[in-house]
Amino acid sequence: MGIKRENQRKVCYWFAFHLAILLFVGIRALAEIRYSVPEEVKEGTAVGNIAKDLGLDITSLIARRFRVVSESKDAFFEVNQDNGSLYVHKKIDREKLCHGSGACLIELKVIAENPLEIHYVVVEITDVNDHSPGFPEKEQRIEIFEQTLPGRRFQLQTARDPDAGINSIRTYTLTSNEHFEVDIRQSDDDKIPFLVLKKSLDREQKDKHTLLVTAVDGGKPQRSGTLNVSVIVLDSNDNRPTFNREIYQIEIQENAPIGTSIFRLTATDPDEGINSEIEYSLGKTLKKKVHEIVELDKLTGEVRIKGVVDFEENDVYKLDVEASDKGTPPMTGECRLIIKIKDVNDNPPEIEVTSLSNTVSEDLKPGTMIALISVRDKDSGVNGKIITSITSKVPFELKPSYKENIYSVVTKGFLDREQVSHYEITIKATDCGEPPLSTVKTLSIQISDVNDNSPHFDQNPLQFYLSENNLAGDLIFSVNATDKDLNDNAAISYHVVREGSQNDIISFINVNPDNGHITALKSFDFETLKTFQFQVVATDSGTPSLSNN
Repeated sequence: MGIKRENQRKVCYWFAFHLAILLFVGIRALAEIRYSVPEEVKEGTAVGNIAKDLGLDITSLIARRFRVVSESKDAFFEVNQDNGSLYVHKKIDREKLCHGSGACLIELKVIAENPLEIHYVVVEITDVNDHSPGFPEKEQRIEIFEQTLPGRRFQLQTARDPDAGINSIRTYTLTSNEHFEVDIRQSDDDKIPFLVLKKSLDREQKDKHTLLVTAVDGGKPQRSGTLNVSVIVLDSNDNRPTFNREIYQIEIQENAPIGTSIFRLTATDPDEGINSEIEYSLGKTLKKKVHEIVELDKLTGEVRIKGVVDFEENDVYKLDVEASDKGTPPMTGECRLIIKIKDVNDNPPEIEVTSLSNTVSEDLKPGTMIALISVRDKDSGVNGKIITSITSKVPFELKPSYKENIYSVVTKGFLDREQVSHYEITIKATDCGEPPLSTVKTLSIQISDVNDNSPHFDQNPLQFYLSENNLAGDLIFSVNATDKDLNDNAAISYHVVREGSQNDIISFINVNPDNGHITALKSFDFETLKTFQFQVVATDSGTPSLSNN
């Protein structure tokens, strides 16, 4: 069993390496064209003249059914067949379409027929500063012991801005005051604000400080959101819980059973008694999905799986965890737990038939394309590598294109309808995971007839006897030819051949063109004519017609 898996793994690596260097066969395809368009533009906005960029004849676009083939239910772009322009068909919200600050790319498949061409167009959706930063809550209350030393940090709510790049949150500002300043910690793509005590507090002088924190993005014009912070100055408990690390990082497999313990966080507090008793909680600014996936035991700090972990849905979760003691006021320490999800081979490959000719002529040349298919696997890495093959014994084969996981089905030999008139092409796609998962797709192909068979006489030559003094008009013999073709290609008519001195044979006999019945046109006399021969030609009704005699 181990040898079999090792061989399969070698095949997968060989396939992945060679697939990248194979050329597309049987369909004309061009390299990718790239455009960009801002989000939220009006429907009908032109992105670019794709027909012109591809060098296509604009007058032929309608006849060739030049169009965008969408693989999802949301068709954001269409092609104007009158002028070849690619335009926005549906208003685009970049924040709904693409999460995060990376490039937001939409890949389009553009097809023209007669001859069949497929082109790939990538449209980048650029961000527009159409969202203001916002805090989860409008107010935040912080309690600080009056003996707290300057430099102590208190985490503030993190503002969220769905925009990307420069339009996302750039900085946080704080209203001018003598006791506090704001500091920002960069963690991955997040900017986490902290309120920093820069001057000691005196509860007897002032027991409450009201501050305004403003989150500002980098767009033009800038947008902002505010958070009201109330700082309550209390007495005692001068040590906060601390974790031994600021950021923890672990890995778990997707589909981990619900209830599985994946990590235990531990914070320490040098205080004594109730001031050192710690409770753990998840940060208030975490996304709702995080709370659906994991749960945190507030007493032990144990992190357990609460919901279904799916790598294809999300490959990383970031948890902000707070440890608070029970002093008065309570003091809090924080850390971040980054959970990376490892992919498991839990998705079989998918086979999509992009184009298919259900009926093909038997006179096709080897190498002619009859179908275009694409395969994909939602898994990643080796689990997403796919081996595709035709498993049925048929005169067809797969040819990979320059783009990975796209194949054309082509003839690999000559077809003969008279031997096989129908084929079931079974295509199997298998990923390289452990264990591998497979999907099977069957294409039904009908072979149409071509006039490639001549009429055939079962016996040649034919010899028959007749008695003299027969009656003119009597049936004296019949000939019969067969044709392996169909319909008009197999419809046979008969006639007698005139050859040189035998032209008078026409005066002796007549052949019925429809059924091959031969009748005598005169009464024969043995003493005058003892034997004679003639040729009957059988001709089919194909184009061009074929015959035999």
